[in-house]
Amino acid sequence: IPMLKIFYSPELVQILLLSLLAIIIVAFAGYLFTKQKYYSIFTYITSILFLGTGFGYVANKVLKEYQIMRLAVFLDPNIDPLGSGWNIIQSITAIGSGGILGKGFLQGTQSHYRYLPQQSTDFIFSILAEEFGFIGCFAIFLVYFFIIFRMIKIMRNNRDTFAQGIIAGVISMMLFHFAINVGMAMGIMPITGIPLLFLSYGGSSLLSNCITFGIVISIGSARERLA
Repeated sequence: IPMLKIFYSPELVQILLLSLLAIIIVAFAGYLFTKQKYYSIFTYITSILFLGTGFGYVANKVLKEYQIMRLAVFLDPNIDPLGSGWNIIQSITAIGSGGILGKGFLQGTQSHYRYLPQQSTDFIFSILAEEFGFIGCFAIFLVYFFIIFRMIKIMRNNRDTFAQGIIAGVISMMLFHFAINVGMAMGIMPITGIPLLFLSYGGSSLLSNCITFGIVISIGSARERLA
């Protein structure tokens, strides 16, 4: 139902993201029940084939002109440097100009002069890279790695299959959001509206993330109380 509702909105990437999350949770749950790795492999391969076929249909029948243009400028931003390719070019410029230590807090050129649109939402990573440099980006990577490591530890210590499936879905969601948003900022992924969890500006996104990770914390604390 959520995917059907999103289908009638411009958020096509959300449909693909929810589909991937559903596949991972189903495959992971199947592996937990059967304890056979071949089940997960079969599920992944079958799902990828169905997704590939579905994406081909979507690309031909559903994608709008601006979405096709996004894919085109992803391959070559210079085909429209002052239009659709502007965001990618300015984002890469911001990341590259940050260097090792960055330009300093609120001292970024791309952010101060508003060269980079959507800098507090979709391209927050680019602004952080410009202001805090490689060191700041590395610190962000470490924080996300620590959060994912803690969730994996909670999942491994829990014997409830349903709880493990929930945590696996949350880990996958976090990895997808991080990879897509950072990849988009670096020009190795098409531009989408996927936020960077807990860093991109947005009240509804922050609220849903807090609820999601609150569930994971609740699962972990319940396990500790039972131990």
